[in-house]
Amino acid sequence: MKTITFIGNGNMALSIAKGLKERYKIEVVGRNISKLEKFEQELGVSVEKSLIDGFNIQDKTIILCVKPYNIEEVSKQLSGKSKVIYSVLAGSTIEKIKNNFNTNTVVRTMPNLAASVHHSMTTLTGDEDFKESALEIFNCIGPTVWLGSEKELDIATGLAGSGPAYLALIAEALADGAVKQGLKRDDAMAIMRGLFGGFGKLINEVHPALLKDGVMSPGGTTAAGYAALEKGNVRNACIDAIEAAYKRATELS
Repeated sequence: MKTITFIGNGNMALSIAKGLKERYKIEVVGRNISKLEKFEQELGVSVEKSLIDGFNIQDKTIILCVKPYNIEEVSKQLSGKSKVIYSVLAGSTIEKIKNNFNTNTVVRTMPNLAASVHHSMTTLTGDEDFKESALEIFNCIGPTVWLGSEKELDIATGLAGSGPAYLALIAEALADGAVKQGLKRDDAMAIMRGLFGGFGKLINEVHPALLKDGVMSPGGTTAAGYAALEKGNVRNACIDAIEAAYKRATELS
């Protein structure tokens, strides 16, 4: 069984590790042994745990999951030369990773928190020689799309990487709307979850515009609610959210 080494032990690292633990041996590197032990507990399998200071990355396959602003600090604590670094750092360019870390190659990736349930929509770009290896690893946590440039990956970060937060806001708001009208909270949450579960399957088969048209009958409830969403400028707000996220990704670089 191949080993994947995580540098960083935050939420994203844990989500990806949950998706990979059945196919790969997990090694995790961090600053605090108690946090590494908590990582192992939450992961539910035994992992190799190491403190970052002086850690040797020689010939290792690394998934880099630290904060973008910690790149310089983290890289100084490592020794050796890794085989490949798969970076999940938003906005951090391949050039920046190579300038700070001793590695043969870099592939940028942008998974999301659905990795823990094998449904992350992960985008990747980087060294074409490692394309197949990258897809083999990240296909374990959900569907993948290999993109042709770092600009495209930065745009996709706002869609797939940040998207769960946007959808969570919509999900919460829809449930709140039902509660406002008199539905019990538990019932509203159960219905909302069922809605998103079914929608996730439908959207894989039907274009969004056709799906909308199929639900919206003339003068019906959907048409009334849809008009309220358009009045609230929800469509434009979603478009602006992707633009804002992309701009922030370029600022981080």
